[in-house]
Amino acid sequence: MRSHDGTSDGWRGSRRSFLAVAGVVTGGVVGAAGCLGAGDRVRVLSAGSLAVALEEYVGPAFESETGISYEGEYHGSNVVVRMIEEGTKHPDVVVSADVELVRDRLYPDRAEWDVEFAANEVGIAYAPETELGERLAADEPWYEVFADAEANEIAISDPNLDPLGYRAAHLFELAERRYDLEGFCETLLERTYREPDEPKLLAGVEAGNRACAVAYRNMALDHDIPFLALPDAYNFGNPTYADEYATASYTTEAGYSTEGTPAVYNTTVRTAADNADAGRAFVDFLLERPSLLEDRGLRVDDPFPREHGPVPEAIEA
Repeated sequence: MRSHDGTSDGWRGSRRSFLAVAGVVTGGVVGAAGCLGAGDRVRVLSAGSLAVALEEYVGPAFESETGISYEGEYHGSNVVVRMIEEGTKHPDVVVSADVELVRDRLYPDRAEWDVEFAANEVGIAYAPETELGERLAADEPWYEVFADAEANEIAISDPNLDPLGYRAAHLFELAERRYDLEGFCETLLERTYREPDEPKLLAGVEAGNRACAVAYRNMALDHDIPFLALPDAYNFGNPTYADEYATASYTTEAGYSTEGTPAVYNTTVRTAADNADAGRAFVDFLLERPSLLEDRGLRVDDPFPREHGPVPEAIEA
């Protein structure tokens, strides 16, 4: 790679069906429930960018070791938080790709603590057989390639639904400033295709319908798509640049104001979880098996895991 609801219907599916959808996880596709009762089940509502890592690696390993059935559902983190706020989903465990979403909108009534456990970086996944992909592979400056793109050739996750989407907006703003590209950010936000279902972001690139997508490194690895790494100054993968990232901003249609931050994941057990014990067991397992995430392209070294709030003793890092 270059550098609860109360029914089972909302958590439907199997790992076989998960794999059948062109290799892409869709919101609502979950792990097999097996024959275990509800007391032996953990429900995880997670950022879509971790769908493959959790569904195909962490979840099965957790089931094998603990005997607790894993059920996961995956959406953009804004959607995850909104579902909990509106009471349409009642997971045991919440996983977000933006630590502030959990703290701003779930604290103190729906969550009291969280643990940061991994980091990612933003770059460009591309189809090498397309004109834009060929130019990226030939090391042309990515911003010049993007400036020449036709409408909908480039995909981003919807900024109103997902941190990866508004990180794309932050990326365009930082690049505009860094390379003195007047109107670059506004033009790209008007020209790019906005994918509303984050786990499907790379489907168009895989199918040849899109030339590129602004994606996380692990997503490109999951789908075996070439990935163009971007400089630390605007890839949101290096906490040293946090102050620079923070100079970019985006306000969603719902009025939620965001600013650039390092791409860090955090997790918590919902205060009113149906199976809090299973939730804590899952979080503990996640923290104790960092290699499962590292193997999927995520950074899990220092300073992770990092606690925030009164983390239960059973899962203190």
